[in-house]
Amino acid sequence: MPVRNAAGTVARAVASVRAQTCTDWELVAVDDGSTDVTPAILAELARVEPRLRVIPRRHEGVAAAANAAVAAVRGELIARMDADDVAQPERLAAQVAFLAAPESGEVGVVGSLVEFGGDREAGEGYARHVEWVNSLVTPEEIALNRFVESPLANPSVMFRRELIARHGGWRDGDFPEDYELWLRWLDAGVRMAKVPRVLLTWHDSPGRLTRTDLRYGPEAFFRLKAEWIAKWLEKNLGGENSEARKPGARTDGPAIIRGFPASGLKLVRPVWIWGAGRHTRKRAAHLEKHGVVIAGYVDVDAKKTGRGLGGRGVPVIGEEALPPPGEIFVLSYVTTRGARDYNRASLRRRGYVEGRDFLMCG
Repeated sequence: MPVRNAAGTVARAVASVRAQTCTDWELVAVDDGSTDVTPAILAELARVEPRLRVIPRRHEGVAAAANAAVAAVRGELIARMDADDVAQPERLAAQVAFLAAPESGEVGVVGSLVEFGGDREAGEGYARHVEWVNSLVTPEEIALNRFVESPLANPSVMFRRELIARHGGWRDGDFPEDYELWLRWLDAGVRMAKVPRVLLTWHDSPGRLTRTDLRYGPEAFFRLKAEWIAKWLEKNLGGENSEARKPGARTDGPAIIRGFPASGLKLVRPVWIWGAGRHTRKRAAHLEKHGVVIAGYVDVDAKKTGRGLGGRGVPVIGEEALPPPGEIFVLSYVTTRGARDYNRASLRRRGYVEGRDFLMCG
């Protein structure tokens, strides 16, 4: 549990761990250079709870603090916790049981459903995000939706210690460190799932980093996602044996999609973006920095179709002009409420398969 200036909440968080039905645990709290009375509170809590170990450090950020905590733990299963959240009493027991069950297969990371802790009216967007996170439970759902937003509530997860040694821990940079970790591990083939029960109250505190730090702002997410989307495309569409290529699909296609770019990533199918609005194009433009050439756009607005964009003559087509599945690959970047479900349903009606012919990117 990385902790910084959490005097008002850390005792509650620690109490929720002490109340666990699973009693075989240790809590490593790394104080990341707090400047309030947090160190004194942690010291008093550790005095009455021998399973709590406090590691004071100079302020280096949450990634460094989390890595320091992992380096200090003695167990083989590691659960993340934040200093402003509350674990339900059966959280640890349920997640340990999940990872131990034969039917869990090769799952390396298990999260849970979470309860929104905050003012739903004031934090409507965050509350909707919680609902979306809770809709992803299986490894397949999590993997397919990884490029929409972070598919896991970071303080809800438990993972096998060996994953840190194999794939590395949290990295510090101009990006959300937890999301980067999940994208990196998913790219390496780590399977992630959730216990389909609420096991954590995820508080929307005014001072949380997601509200105050630019590393958690929209642009940081789009930059980070673009890097890993490009890697996914290269891995899955980067050759004749690509898993995402439909067997027997034509590669010449109709005139609007014929041919492949002379530069950029060499993919077996051209990449199209669903969403031709200015904001969507700006988000998708991050892909080009990683060698992804955008062949065209799809849009439901007839005013945008039938013309070129960006001074390069990049075509815009309506959904009715989409070619048969197997000829292009579609990345849906539209984020308007309800648009993602509409796009997914439209593509599926045309026989497009998610993960083979299209991805939701948000």
